[in-house]
Amino acid sequence: MIIKSTEHLRSISDKIADKVSEDDCIFLIGEIGVGKTTFTRYFINYLQKKKGVKQTEVLSPTFNLLYEYEIKNLKVMHYDLYRIKNKKELTQLGIFGEGINSIKIIEWPELVETNLANRLELHLKHSDNENERELNVEGYGKWKEINKNEL
Repeated sequence: MIIKSTEHLRSISDKIADKVSEDDCIFLIGEIGVGKTTFTRYFINYLQKKKGVKQTEVLSPTFNLLYEYEIKNLKVMHYDLYRIKNKKELTQLGIFGEGINSIKIIEWPELVETNLANRLELHLKHSDNENERELNVEGYGKWKEINKNEL
């Protein structure tokens, strides 16, 4: 699929946010500057607006590794694993620990080996047109049957 604009990316993130539930995980895979954090910003701000919560600034957690967003009864954990260099560091973060009920959005998930039941992978690539992006969607668990044409 070709994403033609930031508005198109916003539309895709809104549609995914409408289908997401607690304990889902979204992997954002792609090079620097391809739109991973922009997707997350649209996703979180849409959920905030939908639940009547003031929209907040959504930044890349590259240096903090994690930003958490409490949206009424919903928790969104936004991870950026770019600086994580090995599986030991990843394990110490405790992303998938017991009792952590939240939507997890993970940028740079390449070191994650946990087999997550309900995972949506968004593979973003730069396109020949600098204003467009290529998007490949892979779903697992409840996301397996996602209709990519609805995005």
